[in-house]
Amino acid sequence: MKIGIVSNLYPPDVRGGAELVAQRIAWALYERGHEVFVLTTQPFEGVRSLFPRIRERTVEAVYRFYPLNFYYMRRDQAAPFPIRALWHLVDLVNPLSRAAIRQVIQDENPDVIFTHNLKGIGVSIGGEIQRQGVPHVHTLHDVQLSVPSGLLIAGEEERWLNRSFLRRWYERLASREIGRPDLVLSPSKFLADFYRARGMFKDTRLEVLANPLPSQRQVTVPKERIPGSTRFLYVGQLEEHKGVRLMLEALDACGEGFELHVAGEGTLATEMAARAKRDPRVFYHGFVSFDHVVDLLKVTDAALVPSVCYENSPTVIYESFMVGVPVIGSRIGGIPELIQDGETGLLVESGSVEALTRAMRRIHDEREVWWGKTDAIRAHAKQYSIERYIDRLEDFMRELA
Repeated sequence: MKIGIVSNLYPPDVRGGAELVAQRIAWALYERGHEVFVLTTQPFEGVRSLFPRIRERTVEAVYRFYPLNFYYMRRDQAAPFPIRALWHLVDLVNPLSRAAIRQVIQDENPDVIFTHNLKGIGVSIGGEIQRQGVPHVHTLHDVQLSVPSGLLIAGEEERWLNRSFLRRWYERLASREIGRPDLVLSPSKFLADFYRARGMFKDTRLEVLANPLPSQRQVTVPKERIPGSTRFLYVGQLEEHKGVRLMLEALDACGEGFELHVAGEGTLATEMAARAKRDPRVFYHGFVSFDHVVDLLKVTDAALVPSVCYENSPTVIYESFMVGVPVIGSRIGGIPELIQDGETGLLVESGSVEALTRAMRRIHDEREVWWGKTDAIRAHAKQYSIERYIDRLEDFMRELA
C-alpha cells in the first residue's frame, strides 16, 4: 500500500515523543514493504516554503512546508498570549494547510493517511483528507483538541478558562475541522475516555493501541549494576509542567549518594545548565539522540517521569522498559496504565516532593533488587513491540480498504 503520514513535526525536528512515534511507524511500515511519505512543517524560508515539496528522501519521502500563520510552532513560547490565541484560531481552519494536503494527495494518490498531532500544521487537514475520499486514521497524543495548549495541569481542572464557554467553543470548532476519521487510535484508555467524556469522536470508531517501542534488535543491556551513586535519568522537555523543579527539590531532599542526569531542551534549560555547574550531583546533557538516551539508560538505576500535567503515554517509559530500567512516574493520566507499581517501577502522587523523594530513596535502598528485575521489565516491554503494533495497523488498513 501507499501510506501517508501527517505530523506537525518530524525528525530531525523534534519537540516530544509524538514525532518519534510517527517516524518509527513510517520506518516499520517501509520495512513491511509499504511505500511511505510524510507531510510535516518547516520554518518560513521565503515564498517557496509555503508550498509542500520533498526535502528529504530516505526510506520515506518527507514533504515540508510552512503553514502560513503568525509564527512557526517551535517559537510559541516567545509570543504574547493574544497572538497565541489568534494563532490557534488560524491553525484550526488554515486554508493553506488544506491546499497542501490536497496537493500531496493528488501527487501521491495514497491508499490511507495516518495523522498524528495536527496542531501547528492545521487541524482542518483531517476534514480535507476525508473530503478527498482517502481513508483516514487519526492517532491522539494529548488533549490539544480540547485544550489548545495541549496541557491540562493537575489541580487546575476547575480554573475559569477550563470551565468557560471558550473551551467548549474551541472543542466544537476542532471537532468540525478534524471531521470524522474512519478510525481514531488512542495510546491510553485515559485519553480515549477523556475525549469521549468531552463529547468528541462520538460517532467514530475509537481503539486503544499503546505506542510502539523502537526496534530492540540491536539493544544490549549491562549484566550488573555499575558501582557508585544511585543514578536517575530524566528525558524530556525542560518545562514546569513536566515536574522539572519538583524533581530538583526531591534530589535536594535525598542528599548525598544520588545523581540526576537530565537530557532535553526547554525554557528551563538555562536554569538546569546553571544547576549542573554548581551541583556535582546534576549532569545536564542537553538534547541527545535516541542512541545516546539508550546509552544513558544502560547506566541508570531508574528513570523519572514526575509530570504535573495529564500525560498520555510518555515514550521515555517505553524506552526505559526496553532497556530493563524501572520508572518512577506520577499517578496521573495514562502513566499508571504503563507502570506496574512495585514491579516495573513506582507510582507517586503528582506534584508531591515528599512522594517523589520516598520513591527515589526506595530505589536507592533496593538497588540490587531493582537491577534483578531487569529481565522481567524487558519481558514486560515485549507487548509494546513495533512488530505487534504494525500487525494491528495492517489489520486496520485491510478493514478500511
